[in-house]
Amino acid sequence: MNKPLPTRRLGASGLQVTGIGLGLMSLSGIYGASSDDNGVAVIHHAIDRGINFLDSADMYGWGHNETLLGRALRELPGGGRDKLIVATKFGQIKLESGGNGVDGRPEYVQAACEASLKRLGLDVIDLLYVHRIDPKVPIEDTVGAMGRLVAQGKVRALGLCEANPATIRRAHKAHPLSAVQTEYSLLYREEAEETRKTTRDLGIAFVAYSPLGRSLLTGGVHDVAEVANDRRKDHPRFHAGNFEHNRDLAAAVEAMAKRKGCAPAQLALAWLLAQGEDIVAIPGTKRSARIDENLGALDVKLSAADVQKLSAAFPPGAAAGTRYPAGGMKGVYI
Repeated sequence: MNKPLPTRRLGASGLQVTGIGLGLMSLSGIYGASSDDNGVAVIHHAIDRGINFLDSADMYGWGHNETLLGRALRELPGGGRDKLIVATKFGQIKLESGGNGVDGRPEYVQAACEASLKRLGLDVIDLLYVHRIDPKVPIEDTVGAMGRLVAQGKVRALGLCEANPATIRRAHKAHPLSAVQTEYSLLYREEAEETRKTTRDLGIAFVAYSPLGRSLLTGGVHDVAEVANDRRKDHPRFHAGNFEHNRDLAAAVEAMAKRKGCAPAQLALAWLLAQGEDIVAIPGTKRSARIDENLGALDVKLSAADVQKLSAAFPPGAAAGTRYPAGGMKGVYI
């Protein structure tokens, strides 16, 4: 039997989640094909290894990801749903033009939650996030509607994604937040570490997505041609010139990992978890073997000097290329 994994608290919610969770986006074709059978197997493997924090969203495959997670929960050997913390997100919508929009209107909040519950096959969502902030709607109105979902017993805890410190403070006054989710890794520190000043002050957990730099910190991608068939090809960090610069930065992780006898991904995750007990990482993968590798980060011992050395090798702002293409950057840190 696998030993229990260490847990961390999601703000003042009382929810305890494993310090390494599982982001599910890649199970809906974002980074190449993944069959539903494989997706269910990956989710089951994560749970079997002790991970209890599963992160989905209604826009991952436009409903597909939540439906897949719902199937995995139904088919979970021996049950055990009560031991899991299921998180999902709403707020991004598919426009008729084919692009993405945002909707934070109170009436949409209720409708989106009802749709997510149906796809997930659940009576209650443990953690519901606003996936992207709608600048046309006061955050107090959006979060106020989310608070009513809590009162209705349909949601246990609330969170925001990619919100700036001022928005977080306003939202937290409207209804206590348990988590804020933002991209955070050795490669992308600036906005995350500025945000953490606020979340720490308010007692809100910080959930780090893309903690491995979308593979740049794993040592597994050596040429831009390797990402030509998935979403990463559109990200400036993977464009020619930027990619080589970022790979050179990542060499510091690979060198220390070799000295410590661990995988680069394990070292990068260990650095992130060492930033504080308020941090939870949700690396995503389509492969069960990667889950095993990522969990190995919990056994990596970093001294204060190790942490400082890695931080110095990746100073904030050192990475080349923005986190998203120009259009996507307009929707983050709002």
